[in-house]
Formats: sequence, C-alpha cells, structure tokens
Amino acid sequence: MPIATINPATGETVKTFEPYDDAEIERRLALADEAFSRYRTTSFAERSELVNKVADLLDADLEDLARTMVVEMGKPIEQAKAEVKKCAGGLRWFAEHAESLLRDEDVPGTAAKRRSFVTYQPLGPVLAVMPWNFPLWQVFRFAAPTFMLGNVGLLKHASNVPQTALYLEDVCRRAGMPEGVFQTLLIGSDKVERILRDKRVKAATLTGSEGAGRSVASIAGREIKKTVLELGGSDPFIVMPSADLARAVEVGVKARVQNNGQSCIAAKRFIVHEQIADEYIERFADAMARLTVGDPLDPATDVGPLATPSGRDEIAEQVEDAVSKGAKLLCGGERIDGPGWFYPPTVLSELTEDMRVYREEVFGPVALFFRVGDIEEAIAIANDSDFGLGSNAWTEDEAEQLRFIEGIESGMVFINWMTTSYYDLPFGGVKNSGYGRELAAPGIREFAVTKTVWVD
Repeated sequence: MPIATINPATGETVKTFEPYDDAEIERRLALADEAFSRYRTTSFAERSELVNKVADLLDADLEDLARTMVVEMGKPIEQAKAEVKKCAGGLRWFAEHAESLLRDEDVPGTAAKRRSFVTYQPLGPVLAVMPWNFPLWQVFRFAAPTFMLGNVGLLKHASNVPQTALYLEDVCRRAGMPEGVFQTLLIGSDKVERILRDKRVKAATLTGSEGAGRSVASIAGREIKKTVLELGGSDPFIVMPSADLARAVEVGVKARVQNNGQSCIAAKRFIVHEQIADEYIERFADAMARLTVGDPLDPATDVGPLATPSGRDEIAEQVEDAVSKGAKLLCGGERIDGPGWFYPPTVLSELTEDMRVYREEVFGPVALFFRVGDIEEAIAIANDSDFGLGSNAWTEDEAEQLRFIEGIESGMVFINWMTTSYYDLPFGGVKNSGYGRELAAPGIREFAVTKTVWVD
C-alpha cells in the first residue's frame, strides 16, 4: 500500500510520500534510544508542562487539523473536531494525574524490618502500530501516558494518513519535546518486524486487525517483549422491554454509524427482546434511512465515505452474502454510484449462522438485528462471537443490569449508553479483541517497570 493521502470522498490522490530507507530508520532508532536515556530522568512537573503545551497546540490547530483528518480518512468534520478536542483533554488529564497514578505504593505486613514498596519506572522506547480510523485519538491514548511515564514513542501509522502522522511528530517538536521523544516512521508494514526485533525497542502496542495483531504478538513473543493489542470487535447492543426505547434508538443509531461505522467499539449486533422488537427495529431502520450521506466536510453530513475502496467492497460483499442467504434488508444495501467510497446506512434482520456477517466484524454503517425471548438468550447471542471488546445493555431493571455485567464476555459493559473510550476508564477487550489495557491507571502502567523494593 503506498504512503499517500487519497481523499475517500473523491478518490483523488492528494499527496504521496517516500518511505524512509534503512539508514533513516537506523538514525531514528538511535535517536530514540539516546532520547530515552535523558528523558527518563525528567520530573513529572517537566513532563506535565510539555504535555500541556501539546494540548494547547491542538486547540490552536483544531480547524486545520480536523480538515486534514477528513481529507485523509473521511470522517464527518464535526466528529473530526470532537476528536481533536478529546485528544487535548486526554493530554491534560494525564498531565494532571500521572504522578498520583505512578506514586510508589507501600506494602504493609511484610517481613521487612523497615520498608517495602512497589515503584513504577519507565521501560524504554515503545513502538506503536496505529490504524487510520481515529488517526489522532488512537495515537494520543498511547502517547499521553507514554510521555508522562518517561518512555519515548515510535509511531508506525497507517499508510493512508501520512499527513496526520507527520503532524503528530511536528506538534510534539513545537511543544518543546526533546528531539527523539516522539518520532513518526514513514514506513510500510514490511519494516515493522525489523524494528520490533531491535534491542533498543522494548515493547509494542498495536490497534488493528487480528492478522496484524497475531503477527506483532508472535514476533514480540519470540523477542520476549511486552505487547498491548486492541484488535477490533463486534459489540452487542441489547435492548430489553424496560428500556427507554426512544433514547435507545437515538443512541443506537449514533453508536452504529459513528465514524461512518468504522469503529472497533461501534455497536454492530443489535439484540432486541421480542416484546419490543417490532417497534424498536422499525424506528431504528427509519432513523437510519433518514441519515444524510455525503461530503464529510459539510457539517450537515451524518455519514461520509468509507476510508478505502477495499473497505467499501468488503462491506458490500458481506451484505450481499447475507441477503443471498435469506437476510431481510430493511434499508440501504446498495452501493452508491459516483466518485468516492460511499455506502449507505443499512439494516439487516433474520440472520443465520451461515452468513458471513454472523461471525465477521462488519466495519461500516451496517446494523445487524437479532430477536430474543429472554435475558439468557440475549447473553448467549452476545457471547456467541470471537470478539469481546465492548458491549451495551439497555434496561431499567437492576437485576438485569447486574446479570449483563456478570454474564457478557467483554472488556467493557455500558448500561444504557454506547461504548466509548475515555481518559479515566481502562480500555481493552478479551478473546480475539486483544489483551492489555489502555488509558487510566492500568494503561499508564502497561509499559512501566513494576519494581519491587525491599529496604532492610
């Protein structure tokens, strides 16, 4: 895949970039190693000042930066602006809270005559392999805790968002980050193995496909290096009879089509109790059909293009497969003619296990509906997936809420809301959705040396 900005709304190649050669990669690895030896000794106050400066620059750059993201991967402009603001907020949160999250922890009740405690120290350069769908937030939810811990980052971003990737390095430089603390590597995926095997790189984090995750994890395993993986999901969105249906429809549609449906934590499988299924599905499909599909730079647009032609083709093939095997198409389902890689909001029901959509992640604005007779059937269908990232359950019944929290196999459960990622909540999944956690205290400690200290 070429390293290039290709506008998904028009198919136009805007700008291309030459990948770094081996000499440049070596120079940057050496620079990261050197930078870590210095940066690890900085104080929390020094790091906090730098991180807050990055946040201030994001605020100042908001309009241009949001437009760059839209042109590179097609998200609606208002969502792009919200992403910039979220990143600035995340940076400020870690700048304020990192010192307390990483404070030494005394361990009482040991045999030590004087003191024993646990301390958290930086590990070293961390390679981040990041996707295009949230090209800013995905990076900063790794980078913000990395900066505050005292590690340094090497970013291998998706090849279709190079301008955003280069911006990330530049904004850190403008904020006064020491040279080498954060670097973007303009490279293809074929260079990742060499970098990950380099002894100067101590760990890796990846958000992406199962295949990419298995590859990175296997290489890191052979090198005995820590990894954190977030590999996608097929989140259930369960609606029970006691739910506020109007709100569950409104939030459900938003949860499905956020980022043009290209989100790992988007609600994808809607599991509705049979008592309310007819009404809920009808209202949901009507709301989906009324969404505006169009130019992502137009604030009135609800759903923009898919980021790549292959992504649009994959969605179309999955829907066509389901319909050919008996699925009921309630809206959408037809490729949109014209330039760009658009696909309409689509709703499918009457699904069976022989359809691709039953098992595969559907990475676009396609909602899948299942009817159930009771809570146990709802949980069984929710768990009948290789993924386990987020989940949503809508019910006012406290006993049902507790049963969903206990019974759903996922890293996150959201009651009466949509799955989201936020600075102060751990983010991550189970099963084929990956392992490890980002954000909050568990996230900042993933790439720390957890050191036991005994003072006698």
